[in-house]
Amino acid sequence: MGYTLAEKILMRNSGKEHLVPGDIVIVKPDAAMVIDTYTPNVYEKFYEMGFKKVWDPDKVIFIHDHFIPTSTPLHARLQRYGEMFVEEQGIRHFHRSEGICHQLMPELRYAKPGEIVFATDSHTTTYGGVCNFSTGIGYTEMAAVLGTGELWLRVPESIKIQIDGTLPEYVTAKDIILRVLGDIKADGGTYKSLEFCGSAIDQLSVASRLTIANMVVECGGKVGLLPCDEKTAEFSGVDLKDYGWLKSDEDAVYCQELHYRAEELEPYIACPCYVDNVKPIGEVEGTHIDQVFLGSCTNGRLEDIEVAAKLLKNKKINPYTKLIVTPASRSVYKEAMKRGYISTLIEAGAIMLQTGCTLCAGTNYGIVSDYQVILGTNNRNFLGRMGTGKSEIYLCSPAVAAVSAIYGKITDPRKCLD
Repeated sequence: MGYTLAEKILMRNSGKEHLVPGDIVIVKPDAAMVIDTYTPNVYEKFYEMGFKKVWDPDKVIFIHDHFIPTSTPLHARLQRYGEMFVEEQGIRHFHRSEGICHQLMPELRYAKPGEIVFATDSHTTTYGGVCNFSTGIGYTEMAAVLGTGELWLRVPESIKIQIDGTLPEYVTAKDIILRVLGDIKADGGTYKSLEFCGSAIDQLSVASRLTIANMVVECGGKVGLLPCDEKTAEFSGVDLKDYGWLKSDEDAVYCQELHYRAEELEPYIACPCYVDNVKPIGEVEGTHIDQVFLGSCTNGRLEDIEVAAKLLKNKKINPYTKLIVTPASRSVYKEAMKRGYISTLIEAGAIMLQTGCTLCAGTNYGIVSDYQVILGTNNRNFLGRMGTGKSEIYLCSPAVAAVSAIYGKITDPRKCLD
């Protein structure tokens, strides 16, 4: 019997020669990351459990990204606990205002192929874009990981998602994952590994693969894994020859298989107020929007800003529509400035924010009021997430976001091909 990607990574880490779904295995993470939202909880639980020192300070990363800059005393308190813990424990990997954690972890090579990473945020699944077994855990579990350097997991079942062919222009990785979520639904991947393959996946950039892995948690996925290939190795700074083992076997057993032709996919929209409420753009095109958000750990990368700048070059956004842009990291911001993308967006009328979670997490700037509508490239559209409980959130790709900002309504970017 062959093994899936998830099973192979867990076997290699634990030293087990054989694992099947349902087995309990103790693993030793290659990295553990804590965000500012849960620092007081982690701090208190760690010492409450009797620990004095973290198991390996060089494998621990603290990232402040949800409240940058802080706007309330509560947010400042949350970050102060992180600062105290980092100082007390001699943790060198501490990042403040450098970007969103799920961009920084693969970008700074804390998350590499074939390794295991735990973090205190649900979208930790993002690192599966570089074939890393990454998943979110709670603050009590994290305190235990920091003290012991290990954690038990149940081996997940795996869903194979194969996409072959070539994506049409302005149909993107975001559309792939929205379509999958619409088909699987919010609980269809609960505690499962979603493993993506096929010629269309092979053609995707690492940034696009991170987008797909980022959102597998929206169907309950434990982890999302994409191929380890030349692109992955170059991005992660590793030698591909060392990763010949990191691929699923032809006779691997899956609990479900989904197959798609890339040419048959189109832009999709997740409609209020559930991520799995997905519709082809034609069914909602023309919907009025008050604000567009381009950013988040899903779609705030350089290629996302690039496509928006391309579509907005020498154009202006609708005078009654706001466009808020948040690059995913400082390095993305700097490179986008260097290439002229930021000036193009500003000339079009965009409001540029500092790197961080910002509007996606419902913090700081851009919150909307009753009956206002947001179209965003982020990953969640739950009731009240980006404003009051009477506002509405639609999710889309960067291409849809940019074109829609011009017209002030949901618009199919493929009309730009005419």
